[in-house]
Amino acid sequence: MREIVLDTETTGFDPESGDRIVEIGAVELMGHVATGETYHVYINPERYMPDEAFQVHGLGDEFLADKPKFAEIGQSFLDFIGDSKLIIHNASFDIKFLNAELKWMNLPQIPWEQAIDTLAIARKRFPGSPASLDALCRRFGIDNSSRTLHGALLDSEILAEVYLELIGGRQPDFALSSAPDQKSGTVVEAWKAKPRPNPLPSRLSEEEAAAHAEFLGQLGDDVLWSKL
Repeated sequence: MREIVLDTETTGFDPESGDRIVEIGAVELMGHVATGETYHVYINPERYMPDEAFQVHGLGDEFLADKPKFAEIGQSFLDFIGDSKLIIHNASFDIKFLNAELKWMNLPQIPWEQAIDTLAIARKRFPGSPASLDALCRRFGIDNSSRTLHGALLDSEILAEVYLELIGGRQPDFALSSAPDQKSGTVVEAWKAKPRPNPLPSRLSEEEAAAHAEFLGQLGDDVLWSKL
């Protein structure tokens, strides 16, 4: 199952008022595991950058001046995402902008049902709790220290980790959904764990082991621990 974790940066909040996308970042997942394939592009919005937006992502007019316009990358973006599910935090915002840009190019729109909104998932799982990306990183112990400014690719990489935690970890279905079908009548041998070639080292210090042994000695010979 292919999924695309996606984020955008923009000049503002409303494409119908003239705001544009200035950055797209996306990370490919296959079976809930990152493949290393990414899509990342900065975009010339063909307008000035409001200071409020610049304070969020740090992308200014001079930096974006020589970047491609959306009309130059729209088709390559659609080719990358295909019909894969799009994992987006606050999906309505990004889909609204992407569809506006695609509409201006006369390219196919992204169906709303193609998106999975991690903000909605978080609010359902943790009602009443903060559900921002930063808040979810704190909840799941995900390092986002490099996120001093919003950046589409970095935010997508962080969101990929958050998404996997929201759905139950890196292998929520234990890969059962991708197991090959067995022909009827086929006997499948039960999987058994193999012994480790080298035992794991003890995590107890010598002092802790000695203290434990002394404690057991005080309990007498019939204590259960001495028989293990």
